Amino acid sequence: MESSTNQRPVAIWLFVCCVVIFAMVLLGGVTRLTGSGLSMVKWEPITGVLPPLNQTEWKEVFQLYQQSPEYIKKNSHFNLEEFKSIFWFEYSHRILGRLIGMLFLIPMLFFIATKRVGRALTPKLVIMFILGGLQGLLGWYMVKSGLVSNPHVSQYRLTAHFGLAVLVYSYIFWIALGLFFKTDSASFSDGSRRVVGYSRIITILIFITLLSGGFVAGLKAGFAYNTFPLMNGQVIPDGIFRLDPVWLNFFENVTTVQFDHRVLATLLFFVILVFWWYSKQFALSARVRLGMHLLLGALLLQVTLGISTLLLHVPIPLASAHQGGALLLLTASLFVLQQLTASRAQVSQK
Repeated sequence: MESSTNQRPVAIWLFVCCVVIFAMVLLGGVTRLTGSGLSMVKWEPITGVLPPLNQTEWKEVFQLYQQSPEYIKKNSHFNLEEFKSIFWFEYSHRILGRLIGMLFLIPMLFFIATKRVGRALTPKLVIMFILGGLQGLLGWYMVKSGLVSNPHVSQYRLTAHFGLAVLVYSYIFWIALGLFFKTDSASFSDGSRRVVGYSRIITILIFITLLSGGFVAGLKAGFAYNTFPLMNGQVIPDGIFRLDPVWLNFFENVTTVQFDHRVLATLLFFVILVFWWYSKQFALSARVRLGMHLLLGALLLQVTLGISTLLLHVPIPLASAHQGGALLLLTASLFVLQQLTASRAQVSQK
């Protein structure tokens, strides 16, 4: 479907939203890596905009934190200044979430009121907004898991929170691509028809690998087995099925979770390499060909970041870059897939 000229501003706005969501994901990763996620024990989505503004307010917030399991069991040595160092990461994360909501809602209402968007696009924008709101609720549900008795965020809730963020980002990016680029059916060749299925599989595999990374982060599995390619000198480490029932190992066993992530990442590495090489024999459009090269580049960058993060015992800058690299890899894959499927859809309509 061709995108009309007046939809370009809508597409650009959605791309801006994607950039800010990307930054939100990175900030969320840093918040987790610095142990800052449980520093704010109250959720005030409407009133909790301003931070503590004076010493009295800081003491009140700190006193609330001192009643939390994290302070009692892990950070009882913290003074007020040390508390501030973790508070600001979580506060920034929450404020950025509110800003994303406003960045989306106000332009959406404007574009709908000025009829810049049609009937087909309006419900999609509403769905995006609802998903964003659910993401905020899920974030608080995740934080609550570490405020009860054990100062540890559930890896299930963390992965769900991360996964929904990725889905919202992907959905917005996909729609924005369709609005921004004018699709030419002539760009869809027999080669495009052949590779579209492989492109879809790769995109799904990237998403699954991202989710497995969420469990690695949630269990802090990256701090174990800091060698590559072997794990403690073994291809298949001992203890990967020590939990009963067996399926529990894939979600709660540090050894199994890291092993699974390695296997998925390795599989993805070879699948994308083969996909890139295989696609070279077909006459793909210049835009798709560019996307294929970007996909390969993002893959090589992500593999380098992943191995480096592991070998260096998860330094925060590298670990954050690794999370961002995963999203870049998914972005490149979505770009290729969207261009291929949009061209095929136009051919089918003729």
